[in-house]
Amino acid sequence: MKKQGVYEKYIKRIIDVCCALVAILVFWWLYAIIAILVRVKLGSPVIFKQSRPGKDEKIFYLYKFRSMTDERDENGNLLPDEIRLTKFGKALRATSMDELPEAFNILKGDMSVIGPRPQLVRDMTFMTCEQRQRHTVRPGLSGLAQTRGRNALAWDDKLTSDLEYIQNITFLGDVKIVFDTVKQVFFKQKGQEDKDIDEVDITDDFGDYLLKKGRVTLEEYEKKQAEARELLGV
Repeated sequence: MKKQGVYEKYIKRIIDVCCALVAILVFWWLYAIIAILVRVKLGSPVIFKQSRPGKDEKIFYLYKFRSMTDERDENGNLLPDEIRLTKFGKALRATSMDELPEAFNILKGDMSVIGPRPQLVRDMTFMTCEQRQRHTVRPGLSGLAQTRGRNALAWDDKLTSDLEYIQNITFLGDVKIVFDTVKQVFFKQKGQEDKDIDEVDITDDFGDYLLKKGRVTLEEYEKKQAEARELLGV
């Protein structure tokens, strides 16, 4: 286990709490406006919560503004995500406004401002022991992988970026990621050239990606999915 520096051990958490409090107090009006719009356009609940693995792989609820409807087919099954994701929902995601409630996750200590993005529990079960080291730190609102292409980044590159980040956590490094994230969101900078990005369906879970690539067998896939359901108690 790597030795933590002074910033990572003592200062980072203080900055996280201060940033989360300032965001909530200064932008409370924006939270209120978005909440009303979500309620009117998408219905309730306004807040979407989902189980994610955090530091030391402790499961927590990630909070986001809802971005999809609950439309179902004649059998009561939810329609595909691309149908339930409205123009309003797409706009929320494109501007990352749907992630504003994660400030409360930061206050609770589930997350940090900067760190590896929290993936799904079923993604975690497919990671190697080395890749799961990303869970030795708090997950972040944004991270190094997000500055290198956001959702367009292939799974392998994303996880490699996470491991690169946790090996050298510094104040200046985190500040740079904050500014690079702003450029990503508002100026649509891609980070890496498209030719360097492994072509992948960005809607795929990690397990689906590995199965398509032939890197896990169907038996291994089903075993890992069952492991995820057991962790979630479903």
